[in-house]
Amino acid sequence: MSTIEQIKEPISKHMDDFELKFKQSMKSSVPLLEKITTYIVKRKGKQMRPMFVFLSAQMHGAINESTYRAASLIELLHTATLVHDDVVDDSNERRGFFSVNALWKNKIAVLIGDYLLSKGLLLSLDNDDFHLLKIVSNAVREMSEGELLQIEKARKLDISEDVYFEIIRKKTATLIAACCATGAASVNADKSTIEKMSSFGTLTGIAFQIKDDLFDFGSGLEIGKPTGIDIKEKKMTLPLIYALNKASYQDKKQIINLVKNHNENPKKVAEVIDFVFAKKGIEHAEKIMHQYKEEALSVLKTIPENEARKSLEQLVTFTVERKK
Repeated sequence: MSTIEQIKEPISKHMDDFELKFKQSMKSSVPLLEKITTYIVKRKGKQMRPMFVFLSAQMHGAINESTYRAASLIELLHTATLVHDDVVDDSNERRGFFSVNALWKNKIAVLIGDYLLSKGLLLSLDNDDFHLLKIVSNAVREMSEGELLQIEKARKLDISEDVYFEIIRKKTATLIAACCATGAASVNADKSTIEKMSSFGTLTGIAFQIKDDLFDFGSGLEIGKPTGIDIKEKKMTLPLIYALNKASYQDKKQIINLVKNHNENPKKVAEVIDFVFAKKGIEHAEKIMHQYKEEALSVLKTIPENEARKSLEQLVTFTVERKK
């Protein structure tokens, strides 16, 4: 499997330049804001979202200032939603760092999220990037709907695979779709190409989320140890949904009761994990994940081959084969 550095190769110069431009787009004359945004920039992850933007752009044309703004817009709005998410989830950690609300309390975290949101909006409006703003604003709306749908369904814990796919399409896949669509739009690709890239991003995003689901059961992790975090948070993941659908009425009732009322008990969480393995929930989820990966790759095959397309193909494979 290719490493992130190898995948990044065709756009590495752009990614380095982007980092500087992104820092610039977060600047503020308020010292507290400056301190917090500097902290946020420092704890960046693999930067897969900007990679999807730049590779999608380079596959269809020459990367330009509009492409950099598309990547900044995605990162600003996405970071805003993460800061707000941590407040909603009362989470003290993100990517191994303290969350903004853990260090500066909820009120400041909510205001920081609002600030980042406004920065993204202004970045687009000041440069007449209405087409990019429309794509990303739709994604943020869908992400919010996906989160709310998940909260609503978590109360019952008895959801179908169809509802699960609707949740993850909105919650996770819509943002990767926006990355690919804005990348193509930034180099003036035509409408059908932008739609094609959006569809590619959706398929990749769904495969990406199923991979995350599998990590909860220790599947594909380097250490191979189940975390059970999703079970503790009463999140219905694909392996669990499949296992419940294959269970008898009595078993189903018992497992739902464990997830609902005993999710803090490590022994009971381990019971749920064993049940999912026994019902072949892991195998089912892996099979579906690979189907989505293959569909995403087949969309790319309809686009003339170049260096950027090759990297995007490797990035799709990376999303389903990564170890964390």
